[in-house]
Amino acid sequence: LKAVILIGGPQKGTRFRPLSFEVPKPLFPVAGVPMVQHHIEACAKVPGMKEILLMGFYQPHEALSRFLVSAQQEFKIPIRYLQEYAALGTGGGIYHFRDQILSGGAEAFFVLNADVCSEFPLQEMLEFRQQHGDLHSFVILGTTANRTQALNYGCIVANADTQEVQHYVEKPSTFVSEIINCGIYLFTPAIFQHIGEVFQRNQQELALEESSNGWQRAEVIRLEQDVFTALAGSGKLYVYKTDGFWSQIKSAGSAIYASRLYLNQYSKSHPERLAQNKPGGPVIRGNVYIHATASIDSTAVLGPNVSIGEGVTVGAGVRVRESIVLHGASLHDHTCVLNTIVGWDSTIGRWARVEGTPSDPNPNDPYAKIDSETLFRDGRLTPSITILGCSVTIPAEVVILNSIVLPHKELSRSYKNQIIL
Repeated sequence: LKAVILIGGPQKGTRFRPLSFEVPKPLFPVAGVPMVQHHIEACAKVPGMKEILLMGFYQPHEALSRFLVSAQQEFKIPIRYLQEYAALGTGGGIYHFRDQILSGGAEAFFVLNADVCSEFPLQEMLEFRQQHGDLHSFVILGTTANRTQALNYGCIVANADTQEVQHYVEKPSTFVSEIINCGIYLFTPAIFQHIGEVFQRNQQELALEESSNGWQRAEVIRLEQDVFTALAGSGKLYVYKTDGFWSQIKSAGSAIYASRLYLNQYSKSHPERLAQNKPGGPVIRGNVYIHATASIDSTAVLGPNVSIGEGVTVGAGVRVRESIVLHGASLHDHTCVLNTIVGWDSTIGRWARVEGTPSDPNPNDPYAKIDSETLFRDGRLTPSITILGCSVTIPAEVVILNSIVLPHKELSRSYKNQIIL
């Protein structure tokens, strides 16, 4: 068994700015650890997992190399990064590196998109494949969305008895199905034959067009639109529906929601990562992650759903809720931080209030997913969580509401509903 994690590249993750300026999006900390570490952890737990490949078009990156070395040591499994020469799409990358994936005689491999958070029921997907279909069939992880939100995802129509995928439409314009694609797949080497057919077809079409720069585009293959749509109804593609949590991490607001889902899971999977109330320690409400190197005043109140990074300083009387505070940040006495991501090495002055509007799914709808909000609506900034880029300084006694502050800014007054460039 092997696993491939698709991490994209620098021109992706635009909705994640300004946070993706500082660190590749897959390394952004969610619930205290880099986003892709949750994927790697889940893959490393599967018995028989021999190698994990990260695939994307980031240039060799110091932070990425450091992360891979430490992850290999922690999970005792070979982890490599394969760099695409250009953005090849979700299918083009794995087709380009098919020899690397199949080396060592891989019988099956998982493909996971890095920008999702999930319980990753990988073992269950393997067992499901043994019970349904033959050993050459492919499995998509699916989950239920509500009717309106399903249109934003790949929709799957499956046979109710066998779970065989009969129809697949990526982001349909009208309602097709409530079962959506989670971006987590289980393939066998046979998938390359199907991707190869798309590649051949692309090449033929380009030969007809005889365009000058066509060679590059034949390699761009999208698993969803190009491969799954064709495979549906052929008896080779199945969907495994999960009731576990799942969410996309497209925007910074969804990172706070993903952090909540993972922190919630920690009570079962990693209780040691959750902070406890101790005499002389800060007040902890709900699930909170605090890095061992953070210094927190005993009168601070943290939680629920708070993640405090490395070397963070939290002063007296500080209140933090539904927020991610990244390493080196400093919250001075009596600040209030709600629904906010505080960037690396940022400083918030005394008695300041930094607050955003949560973009959570509807809590009364069990199938609601997070909406991928546009930044602007009717010419106005859509109220969402507040983001402070790295090294932002907020003065004492000001209020920052629903704003995005780009890195290295020193503010002098209060702001509301603004992007501060």
